[in-house]
Amino acid sequence: MSNKPLLLIVDDDPLISDALSYAFAAEFDVVTSHARPHCLALLRQLRQAPQVALVDLGLPPQPHRPDEGFALVGELLAHAPEMKIIVLSGQNGDDNARHARTLGAIEFVGKPCDPGRLLTLLRQALAFSGEENAASAPGGLIGESLPMQRLRLQLAQYANLSFPVLIEGESGSGKDVVASRCLHQMTERQQQPFLALNCAAISPTLLEPTLFGHARGAFTGATTAKAGYFEDAGEGTLFLDEIGELPSDLQPKLLRVLENGEYQRVGETQTRTSKARIVAATNRDLRQEIKAGRFRADLYHRLSVFTVSVPPLRDMGRDRLLLLDHFRKLYATQAQCQPFALDPEAEARWLDYNFPGNVRELRNIVIRLTARYPGQAVSTAQLLAEFDTSEDVDRSSHVETADIDDDQRLQAALKHLQTSARIDLDATLATWERSYIEAALELSGGNVSQAARRLGINRTTLYNRMENWHRP
Repeated sequence: MSNKPLLLIVDDDPLISDALSYAFAAEFDVVTSHARPHCLALLRQLRQAPQVALVDLGLPPQPHRPDEGFALVGELLAHAPEMKIIVLSGQNGDDNARHARTLGAIEFVGKPCDPGRLLTLLRQALAFSGEENAASAPGGLIGESLPMQRLRLQLAQYANLSFPVLIEGESGSGKDVVASRCLHQMTERQQQPFLALNCAAISPTLLEPTLFGHARGAFTGATTAKAGYFEDAGEGTLFLDEIGELPSDLQPKLLRVLENGEYQRVGETQTRTSKARIVAATNRDLRQEIKAGRFRADLYHRLSVFTVSVPPLRDMGRDRLLLLDHFRKLYATQAQCQPFALDPEAEARWLDYNFPGNVRELRNIVIRLTARYPGQAVSTAQLLAEFDTSEDVDRSSHVETADIDDDQRLQAALKHLQTSARIDLDATLATWERSYIEAALELSGGNVSQAARRLGINRTTLYNRMENWHRP
């Protein structure tokens, strides 16, 4: 097996993929993809996740829009949180660049781009790929704010207990760190295995054998028997990320394990017993999922024997400065340079920024500033160029339709009909539907699953409605 780092290139232009693959072949093992579904299927087949990725925004079925690329960035990081993503796109407006970085991309490069510059950025990305887990330090979590003190107290109470823990928090807030460092490494189970599985990153048809194992011949391709995560975890910790994505047919089987430790490999009748501790995480509101019929109430209650909430960065006050100091020293050491500093005005703007991408976004900003301004004082203008302020702009200009009563809606419709000789009702409704879908995607950072939940429909329905946009 090659010792080269694995590079993923996602671009629907084969000329670009081939050219970049050839240019980087000396330093990287390269895998390529042309579309988001193909890329996700490819990831599930790879034995290890790519360390770095080059991702185009304009991907089919919407090559002239950034939606698919934005969604893919989020899904890649859900699959492999430590992957370093560089967005390479012709849709290189400032808003797209800022939003890509907010979602977790470490850098944004507009097309056309010199391969030599890309190679430099890829090398820099790898240089920052060491031990860096989000909001953690050797002594535990970083932060002195009240939300962090509350979290630290809860973890101290729950860490060594054998009962399940449910970790709630927004994307990028460091739920994986809480699971691995605080609920495993700092417990009596630290010498036992820690296994993590993202329920959204594996095909539903493969999730059951991945969790429980399978017998030889259980399905096409099962040429040998194989243990699953429950068996491999032993008496350690099994971390189930994005638990809200667990298919409904698997939920009772997970419930059985939680209740009595029993499970069966796919294709076997023999009952096995798991002694692993289950830690689950979600950025969904599972109570709402229960009301919608997408998640079992009994499973939720078994998973949430203990619940901890990882606070969003906007609620952590001056902890933003503590994290800044931690990461800039860490990355300066890795890059073998002097850390940058913020001038007083820039520091004030740092404290005012909400960091919609949470600790992941903060970390990536520090990586870019370290690479661009080593040992220098970063000005306000230089800092603001890294911030995504589109959310604030959108929020200020948004009209809350919920605040419009029935009479107002009636009057608006009357005015429209009175000023138009004839309208196309289907086209009008389709326009409104598309606006709501685009707004939901924007608010969800391009994450189709989250957008679907905002709209009260399932992901498949949302995909179908988006595909209708491109049909004649």
